[in-house]
Amino acid sequence: MERVFKALADPTRRELLDELFRRDGQSLNALASRFAITRVAVAKHLRLLEEAGLVVSDRRGREKLHFLNPVPIRLIHDRWVSKYTETWAAGLVDLKRHLEAPVEKVFEIFIRTTPQRLWQAITDPETRARFQFGARVESDWSTGSAYRVTHEGAGGLVEGENLEVEPPWRLVQSYHAIWDDDIAAQGTSRVTWQIEQVGDSCRLVVRHDELTADADEHLYGGWPMVLSGLKTWLETGTELTTPGSLMYGGEPS
Repeated sequence: MERVFKALADPTRRELLDELFRRDGQSLNALASRFAITRVAVAKHLRLLEEAGLVVSDRRGREKLHFLNPVPIRLIHDRWVSKYTETWAAGLVDLKRHLEAPVEKVFEIFIRTTPQRLWQAITDPETRARFQFGARVESDWSTGSAYRVTHEGAGGLVEGENLEVEPPWRLVQSYHAIWDDDIAAQGTSRVTWQIEQVGDSCRLVVRHDELTADADEHLYGGWPMVLSGLKTWLETGTELTTPGSLMYGGEPS
């Protein structure tokens, strides 16, 4: 969190985040063209934002693209805001939504756990319900198999196909949200879970792409809360108790 606060303290870095809010997935050259400082200076600012986890980079061929990652802001919300006042929490959720642009979204989080335990949490119905606020996932987890996410109080939430299954490192799924008719009409997108071991922890990157340009933000807006719940469960064995998590999951057990 100290790195996040330090990164946000600089006005140029805040402007870089604003640029990625306006158009996610930009190259260094594209971002540098919008600032009255050198390309090297912009690269240094981006590196600090990456170190703070606020920006995630992804190489596409010879080009390196930069994406806004709202997860650290979500963690600040869980730590410093929601336990004091729900009104402020609602305001920060609005901020999160403004920071997330459609088409392709990339979320990154570091969790002190093993790849095997992280994979089990993602694919096991009982564990999934612990961090996804009561939602369970069912599948045989073979390539080409179907999966379905359901909630006892809401019925079917998401359905799709497991396109790539490489435990415990990579899972690629088609994603068709079905919790109401308007959302179902948005069609099918894709979610990729990528796990990388870093020392005694794991770097988890969730990429939600193949979204339409006018995609409803509810399709991807819940990922920061889900990933916060995943981190909390694996590191502490407890469930989130923020107003948002209680709204969807009820009192933790």
